[in-house]
Amino acid sequence: MADAADNPPFLPDAPIQGLPSGIDEGSVFRLLFIAYPDSLLLVDQSGSIMLANPSAAALLGYAVSELVGLNVDVLVPDSIRPRHASYREAYGRAPRPRPMGTHMELVAKRKDGSEVMVEIALSPLQSHGLPFVVAAIRDIGAYPRVKQALQRARYSEHLAQLGRLAVDTRDLQVVLQHVPEIITTALQVEVAMVWLLDGNRLEFRVASGVGLVAGEEIGARIANRPDTPPGFVFSQGRPVVVPDYRREDRFSVPKAYLDSGLVSALAVPLTDLGRVIGMLSVRSKESKRFGDEEVRFLESLSSLLATSLQRVQTEEALNHAQRLESVGQLTGGIAHDFNNLLTVIQGNLQVLEELPALAQNGYVQQLLGAANRASRRGAELTGKLLAFSRRQVLQPVAIDSHALLHSLADMLRRTLDQRIRIEIDTAPGCPPVMADPGQLESALLNIAINARDAMPEGGTLRFCTELCRALPMALRSQRNDPRGDASARFVAISIADSGTGMSEEVKEHAFEPFFTTKEVGRGTGLGLSTVYGFVHQSRGAVAIDSKIGHGTTVTLYLPQQEEVRPPAAMEEPAGEAIPSGLRVMLVEDDVEVRKVANTFLTTLGCKVFTAATAEQALSALDAGAGPFDLLLSDIALGAGMRGTRLASEIQQRFPQMAVLLMSGFSSELLDADREVPQSWELLPKPYTRSELAQAMAKVLAGGA
Repeated sequence: MADAADNPPFLPDAPIQGLPSGIDEGSVFRLLFIAYPDSLLLVDQSGSIMLANPSAAALLGYAVSELVGLNVDVLVPDSIRPRHASYREAYGRAPRPRPMGTHMELVAKRKDGSEVMVEIALSPLQSHGLPFVVAAIRDIGAYPRVKQALQRARYSEHLAQLGRLAVDTRDLQVVLQHVPEIITTALQVEVAMVWLLDGNRLEFRVASGVGLVAGEEIGARIANRPDTPPGFVFSQGRPVVVPDYRREDRFSVPKAYLDSGLVSALAVPLTDLGRVIGMLSVRSKESKRFGDEEVRFLESLSSLLATSLQRVQTEEALNHAQRLESVGQLTGGIAHDFNNLLTVIQGNLQVLEELPALAQNGYVQQLLGAANRASRRGAELTGKLLAFSRRQVLQPVAIDSHALLHSLADMLRRTLDQRIRIEIDTAPGCPPVMADPGQLESALLNIAINARDAMPEGGTLRFCTELCRALPMALRSQRNDPRGDASARFVAISIADSGTGMSEEVKEHAFEPFFTTKEVGRGTGLGLSTVYGFVHQSRGAVAIDSKIGHGTTVTLYLPQQEEVRPPAAMEEPAGEAIPSGLRVMLVEDDVEVRKVANTFLTTLGCKVFTAATAEQALSALDAGAGPFDLLLSDIALGAGMRGTRLASEIQQRFPQMAVLLMSGFSSELLDADREVPQSWELLPKPYTRSELAQAMAKVLAGGA
């Protein structure tokens, strides 16, 4: 094989002109083969490797001498080796040139068993009379754009993981313990820590960490001074990147960092309402390890963690009020930040999925799919929190009780004690009920949480529905029906538990406001009273059946839908009829959300003008910008003018301009603003491009 390497058999037919004296063609082509940046293999008809260049050895983890003589099948993962052998046999019968980029989802197996995504070009030499094929192999994971896309997808997946954890658990310690693990896994670094600032703001405390060095154990305290690592970040109030500890002179670098081989670092402050309350820090043994992508990732994690911290502080301020009321107070702020984050994550994932360079790449699509599923679950959980925390005037619609109970049970299985078994038994063909969907779900959750408290050792929670032609006689006095319709039909939704049950005296007072049997600090006594008020206002009735030691059943009797029409949840959405060249003014204070919305609008064929605040938008209009067909604005635009006020002022000047508002909060922000016309629509965050298009089409159609 050494002779073959010294005398390459694939020299050109015509001599190379102008070579310096003393340099022959064989030397030139031997050097080209050795120096070529792509991996090159010369393979014979049997699949044996005749020559390999150093790039191939580096990519595949072999020495050049080890590759020579191997069969190329060794470089193919075991799972696809039979398919590869069949392909190689067919190719040998009809060899043809195949350039890079024409065959996706190729994987090479390294010597150590690991796998690498590659592109392969094939150049047969049979036309030159040589029984060989030159295979050029390229590691596509090394492409800058692909590496960046994979990196962002991985970061998005880990952000969604923390978001899901923050929603699923109410134990702050669980969240704190997982944050460093998520960071080290996502960034592939050695050290990650969460620092919390004490109430006196004089010291930082190590709350959790991975890879901690001496002197920074869990619970250790560091002075909040500008000459300490956390104190310096506090003094800056913004992310701090340390390219190399050995050249750092802004603060004192502890000797333990250098002794542990740590070289670079990144730290991001934790803030609550603009006030620093802690810090996230990561360290690496690699110099200049952290760039803009890592800063954005850590800032997003910091925002989620700060939201969780704020939630715990709010719960303590509410003096351990009943869980449902506590969540109702917290979800608005959580939803805004989290839904903005999900909008950015989902929007960028959708853009990545549609990139031509990645559309056919199975591995990348697998990563993007996982990140999409995680972010959708985060959006689903946030939506459910908002659904049962609304406080608004009842807006009855037709509700499919079967779908509602299954959706509710899915959430309860993730949030209630795992020892509680949840069962559903819905009557076939049960008609829709007329009720406010948010209030109905809130009522069912109130009852389910009471049932959980009655089963401290676990048990069974059972949801049932059945048709009811008339209310039980004992409940008819409850019903609030000014029309006196004796022919009304009902659906009975019952929630039964196998818990401790109620005495007759407790049952008698169960619906009274502020009545509770729970210990001080665990309940407000408003749960069942709000259920009673909701059902009564919905022209229905509610009953309790319970005995000590035999559990409790609460039954809601709600009116059936009077007219035969599809439930509101089943109505078809508006089509995406967006006129080409539609002129849109986009107003969004979050820069990353603004980029996503701008990308969506551009791909929909719109001409977009962007502004970060309402004031900027009005100034642009005063300066002659426009005209515009549509205003797309967030409601909460920071400290300045709200989106509703901006929309009102613009429509006074430009009545023909359609209005579409966005918000990460619940719809009560729009409902509570009395100056908002009924024709305005609210697009909840996070949203997809299709959902944005449907909402735009709806308001444009309404304006027309």
